[in-house]
Formats: sequence, structure tokens, C-alpha cells
Amino acid sequence: MVLTISMTDPNKIFSRYQIFIVAMLAFIQFTVILDFMVIAPLGPLLMEIMEITPAQFGVVVSAYAFSAGASGLLAAGFADRFDRKRFLLFFYAGFILGTFLCGVATDHAFLLAARIITGLFGGVIASVSLAIVADLFPLAMRSRVMGYIQMAFAVSQVAGIPFGIHLANLYGWHAPFFFIVALGVAAGLAIMRWMHPVTSHMEAERRNVVEHFRATIAHRQYQRAFATTALLSLGGFMMMPFSTAFLVHNVGISMHDLPVIFVATGAATLVVLPVVGRLSERIGTMPTFFAGTAVAVAMLLVYTNLGVTPLWTVIAVNIALFAGILSRAVPAMATMTAVPELSDRGAFMSINSSLQQMAGGAASVFAGLVVTEGAGGMLERYDVLGVYCAGTMLLCGWFMVRVNAYVRSKHPAPGGASH
Repeated sequence: MVLTISMTDPNKIFSRYQIFIVAMLAFIQFTVILDFMVIAPLGPLLMEIMEITPAQFGVVVSAYAFSAGASGLLAAGFADRFDRKRFLLFFYAGFILGTFLCGVATDHAFLLAARIITGLFGGVIASVSLAIVADLFPLAMRSRVMGYIQMAFAVSQVAGIPFGIHLANLYGWHAPFFFIVALGVAAGLAIMRWMHPVTSHMEAERRNVVEHFRATIAHRQYQRAFATTALLSLGGFMMMPFSTAFLVHNVGISMHDLPVIFVATGAATLVVLPVVGRLSERIGTMPTFFAGTAVAVAMLLVYTNLGVTPLWTVIAVNIALFAGILSRAVPAMATMTAVPELSDRGAFMSINSSLQQMAGGAASVFAGLVVTEGAGGMLERYDVLGVYCAGTMLLCGWFMVRVNAYVRSKHPAPGGASH
């Protein structure tokens, strides 16, 4: 029998303050994700204007991910020593500064340094946000909260990226960065004015920064959770780097029709995510996670074996695939918020977020080693990559069972209920 987390009162509603917190955390995640994702479509403009090579541009894109991963590890020892509101504002201010520097960059070296700064600060924001969710919301409500916060990705895909590209076409490549800065300043001021201090974790005895980091890394149950997060990211990102090339060269989708797929998938995600959050609360996180895994594995094997396929069929498969992936991510991340002790929450989330970033980078590297380019640009062995990805998802499920059992031992369901 698989133990899971169930909600004691499925009809419990958020207070006004909780609604504000969810909205603000989702909004700042939107700005961070948009900053990360908008750089790729600006590539042709940046390479032409700054006279940089594709390889140099690739370094610019990857610099954010690696600096974000490093910053999470560096911040882990400090994360539980400060008011989470102040901690969030400090790193968000640094993120806004880095984004502004991206907008005023004049050459490759300047832009690279700006992306590193943006990543160093932006990489910590997700972990602080998760710690705040864990501090302010009971375990039974966190799946729903995570569902709403994860909508930031869908909104950035549906509205943010097309609008950012539109701004770039009208006013130049600087405009999307300045737009993100304006949004970020408004969000930061709102948090500064209306968010209450989050200090309950500071009541625990303070430890040496290095000792705190070491103890968090060495905790056996935390290690299992870290491994689960890494596998979750590997399974979710492994096929992504070559998905566009696969659709164009293998499936026969034109470059003109690609935005239709992304917008349709993002719009569907806006509907799916709240449903997944509520479903996790009603039937439990583990049934939702394994249902999502079953759908994701099935659709992944279909997707990576597609030949020339009509556009609307591709859209349907893509939507089903992402619905499965997100149905894994939402309950998994909600479960992760319940793993650490209160005094370790910030450190745990920082390390967890860093591993998520690094695993995404590792997934891209591994995918590049598996996939090869054939005649006419067609990708070969993409179906083999799909099998590796599916296997990683299944292995992640085994780890999730172990992590969830630990969480259930800490937070037993009322009356000893399990699902």
C-alpha cells in the first residue's frame, strides 16, 4: 500500500493575505522564467548586432543556468538565518539589477557578465519562494498553491514570450529586458509594502553557516529527496533541447506553425495546473503523481516516435505530454516542501533548487550525446532518448515512494488514513 498526503478539508479557501502571497510568488516566478526564456528568441538579433558566434551565444544562455545552480548552493548555509521576506527582496533586487544590465549590454563580454549576475540572484528566488510556501501554508493546501505558482511557466509561454518578441521587433532587443525590470520593480514594491515578515524558522538555534550546510547535505532523508528532485528534472528536461528541431525536421512542422504549438500547450497548461493541484488534495499526491507518470511515459514514447504528422495531432500529443509532466511536478514539489525540518527549510530548498538547475543542464548534455543529426537535418536516435527519459521517470517514481513514506511518518493523515 502506498502512503500519501490527503487534505482534511477539500473546501478550505485561502484568506485574502494568502491569495496575495500566492499571486506575488507566482508573479515573481513569471518574471524570472520570462527573463530566462526570452533570451533564446532574441538570439538572431543579438548575434547580428553584437557580432557574436552561435557558440558564444550558447555560453550566454548556459551561463545563467550554471550561475543559478552555484548560487543556490552558496546561499544554502545562510537561507535560514534571515527573515524570508528580506531574503527574497535582496535576491529579487539583484535579479532586477542583472536584468537591467542585460538591457544596457553593448557587447558579448558585458552581456555574459550580466547573465551571470542575473543567474546568481535569480537562482535563489525559487527556493526562497518554496520555503515561504512551506512556512505560510499547511501541508494539505500546498499542492493547490504549487499548481497556481507553476502557472507562471504557462503564462510566460502563452503571453510573455510572444509579447517580449513583439517589443523587440518594435523597439529593439533591449525592450524585453526593460519590460521585465518594470514588472519586477512593481512586484518588489508590493512585497515590500504588504508582505509580512516570515521569521518562524529563526526561533530555532542558529548554527554555523558551514556546519548548517554540511548537516543539510549529510542528512540521509534529505539526500533521498535531492536524488528524487534530480531525477524529476532529468525526466522532464531530457527531450526538451531537441524538441523544436525534431518537430521541424522529423515531424514536418513549419517554423511558422511552431508558435501555434507553444501557445496552445501553454494555454492548456493554464487549465491543467489548478486542476492538478486540487486533484492532489482530493485523491492524494501519490495517486496524482503516478497517474501523471503513466500519462507522461505513454505520451513521451508516442511523441519521440512521431513521423510526419498533422499539426493538430501534434498539438494534442504535446498537450497530453505536458499535462502528464506537470501532474508529476506539482505533487512532487508539494511533497518536497514537507521533507525538511523548519530550521533546515531554507537550506534544503536552496540545495534542492540548485540540483534542479544542474540536473536540467546535465539532461541537455546527455541528450546531445544520444541524439545525432542525419540527412537533411533529421534527428536520429530521438526515440532512444525517449526510452532513456521514460526510464528516468519510472526510477523517479521509486524514489518518490520512499520520500513520501518519510513525509507521512512526519505528518500522519488524520485517523491514520492513507491512499
